[in-house]
Amino acid sequence: MIKVLPLYIKAAGFTLLLSAIGIFLSFVVGIAVSLTVYCKVKFFSVVAKIYIEVARNTPLLIQLFFLYFGFSRIGLRMEAYTCAVVGLTFLGGAYMAEAFRSGFESVDVSQKESAQSLGLNFLQVLRFVVFPQGLSVAVPAICANSLFLLKETSVVSAIALADLVYVAKDLIGLHYKTTECLILLVIFYLILLLPISIYMRKLEKKMRFASHGV
Repeated sequence: MIKVLPLYIKAAGFTLLLSAIGIFLSFVVGIAVSLTVYCKVKFFSVVAKIYIEVARNTPLLIQLFFLYFGFSRIGLRMEAYTCAVVGLTFLGGAYMAEAFRSGFESVDVSQKESAQSLGLNFLQVLRFVVFPQGLSVAVPAICANSLFLLKETSVVSAIALADLVYVAKDLIGLHYKTTECLILLVIFYLILLLPISIYMRKLEKKMRFASHGV
């Protein structure tokens, strides 16, 4: 187990980097899509709703296969890493969009009307009233989605990316030390996930207290 630790450390770094990129891009896509739906932009809101339903109701593994193997059949070849980033963003963006949308819609209509009566235009209402309050409501869902995306990186081994699962399977095939390799796999996922989970729990409490004026 000690001998193969460097391989797990390298794979953990790769997994964390891939997750960070996927979560960041999902955050950006989620905000854009949620605002499109919330503002009821013609045509684009319909496209956004279709995207959300398709992304949330298909497994990431199928999406990766479609990107990696399906697109190559029509001449659109992408590297495995690019497919993984696109797949995580496609899936995560839909979940983040729903989190933001529910947060935005939780803002009371009277607050938006009060802001408009003070002379704020539509964009200013979004920026100063809807977005801050909606974000505080959406934080728990955003945190849960971030952890979900980090765990979902475990399927990228299916397209030959050297994440933690890929390394564990490779070592099991080489040395037949299933128990030891799986113990290390669990330990490294706990090392990655527990600190993030604890931090996000504290962030949720902080945002909840802030939203109640504590």
